[in-house]
Amino acid sequence: MNSTCPLTALPPELAEHRGYARIFQRGQLTFGFIAPLESYPDTPWPTLADHQNMARKVDEAGFSAIWLRDVPFYDPNFGDLGQLLDPLVYAGYLAAVTKHIAIGTAGIVLPLRDPLILAKQATSIDQLLGGRFILGLATGDRASEYPAFGRDFDNRAERFRDALAMLRVATEQTWPMHASRFYGQLDGSLDLLPKPRAARLPTLVIGMAGQSMEWIANHADGVLWYLTDPARIPDIVNQWRAACAGMRFKPYGYGTFFDLDRDPNLPLQPGRVMRAGRNTLIDLWRRQQDQGVCHVALNFKPQRRPAAEVIDELGEYVLPHFPIGHPASLAPAQMEAP
Repeated sequence: MNSTCPLTALPPELAEHRGYARIFQRGQLTFGFIAPLESYPDTPWPTLADHQNMARKVDEAGFSAIWLRDVPFYDPNFGDLGQLLDPLVYAGYLAAVTKHIAIGTAGIVLPLRDPLILAKQATSIDQLLGGRFILGLATGDRASEYPAFGRDFDNRAERFRDALAMLRVATEQTWPMHASRFYGQLDGSLDLLPKPRAARLPTLVIGMAGQSMEWIANHADGVLWYLTDPARIPDIVNQWRAACAGMRFKPYGYGTFFDLDRDPNLPLQPGRVMRAGRNTLIDLWRRQQDQGVCHVALNFKPQRRPAAEVIDELGEYVLPHFPIGHPASLAPAQMEAP
């Protein structure tokens, strides 16, 4: 079986991070959902009706992650506000209503945020979640938001690199010393607390963030990209594997719009929405697991069936084929919060 990087275990500092280890294991495919946990094919934003019980539902069913998007403004040209709520505020709320599932961002638009404030928020959330928080970072795809924050859209890739360096220093070092170009300076007289629950906070790049694969491989703990064509998966994974050459295991995953059909054998339909029956998807995801995909994040936006019904079907028929993170595969000690 292939993997995205050399055949090694998780790095020790991430193996002890509950959220990262729940989502990413070499040679295994896990599943999560991109919030909101609601079908809303005909409107730009969800109702968020019963959203706390939906979060508990996917947690108890054994899914690996809930991913939160960062969409500050409603732009009619895009027509999708994600889960509507601020992702970091919402992550803190989800800490109180879930027990096992990882909570991640997919992703925070880093060039629009102060990296030190974000570092404080992220480590606070990780503490509240008992080490279940994954910080996914992006540059965003909505140029209209940048002027509202007084930021230059054209230098977003450079700001991303600068902000990530500041964030990593502040969360991973004590009394850090660091000078950034676009943000502030740390002179060793201040220390940011709390630190992450584990040795460090896992960071993912969502999309490409204007960077090369090699840069991402060297500066992040994995990638979560957007699926446009399942046929391209082997080539993309091979490119990622080449960028990771000689490194510890670094996972590749993707997010996608999906629509689970009631016909379990409906073939995969062409288009930007992954529309198919469950048996078709099981076969597809088994192949992708062998190709080196580590995680699939499913977006309910175009789903025509009630989300609760779809979650039940996936939990009953799909998860048992990919047992990592499924309740039946977890020992009691793994199921307990610290």
